[in-house]
Amino acid sequence: MGGIFGVISKKNCVFDLFFGIDYHSHLGTKRGGMVVYGENGFNRAIHNIENSPFRTKFEHDVDEMVGNSGIGCISDNEPQPLIVRSHLGNFAITTVGLISNTDELFDMAYKKGNPHFLEQSGGNINQTELVASIINQEDDIVKGIKLAQSVIKGSMSMLILTPEGMYAARDRLGRTPIIIGKNNCGYCALFESFAYLNLGYSDYKELGPGEIVFITPESVETVSPPGEEMKICSFLWVYYGYPTSCYEGINVENMRYRCGAKLAERDNVKPDIVAGVPDSGTAHAVGYANQSGIPFARPLIKYTPTWPRSFMP
Repeated sequence: MGGIFGVISKKNCVFDLFFGIDYHSHLGTKRGGMVVYGENGFNRAIHNIENSPFRTKFEHDVDEMVGNSGIGCISDNEPQPLIVRSHLGNFAITTVGLISNTDELFDMAYKKGNPHFLEQSGGNINQTELVASIINQEDDIVKGIKLAQSVIKGSMSMLILTPEGMYAARDRLGRTPIIIGKNNCGYCALFESFAYLNLGYSDYKELGPGEIVFITPESVETVSPPGEEMKICSFLWVYYGYPTSCYEGINVENMRYRCGAKLAERDNVKPDIVAGVPDSGTAHAVGYANQSGIPFARPLIKYTPTWPRSFMP
């Protein structure tokens, strides 16, 4: 899994970018990255976050980065964002999703004149580079994103940063959310809605399936309208999503309460207590306990001081 955050502003955006990415840390544990665009062009930092959190690895980078626009990610897969130079100009790209037809897309790229791929992640081609290679087969970025959406089997939402602005694109079937927030200086685009609320942004819009927008500090322009078919990933509410986030207007924590309550309604067992494992199970358990009258308790206590995700080791 992974999470992405991008911001474009009338002022230096590095602070918002840093914390916006950090607020997605529950979505990935392997790689973190951020790119800003400023007077000296693109500036990028990528670090391994397997043994220490995003915040500690990027604190020094934040002190050195300056720019009014930027994108970044937390990833369980390949290092990103990537900076690309092509006939479409210079741009940075970060993605979240999973491609299930990579071999088919490699063949397509080779036939279109892409001679090689440079980014290797654990012996596999970096899927963000693969997406960039598909986009570069067209004569403008919007056409390239639409081509990627049409040929990728799986799910692929993305942010693309150019000197002129930022593109945000949700995958064709809307499996992975992209949400837009607004403040007095500009806009942000991200996976988890709670992240921009913590940074002083307010709700602006949630992209529909396949929708592409172009964002500047002054506006959000839909450059490709949303499709009608939606197949959002229900696991966002069950497990991946942060409790205070909302997808399609439905809050994660409330969904978990209701799931627990419905389970209690149809269950015929008589346990002594109800417990949630792991943290995403806590709200389910509270909903079950409230509906059934069976006490909620914690028979398992995680060791969180140094292992926030203690089930991993």
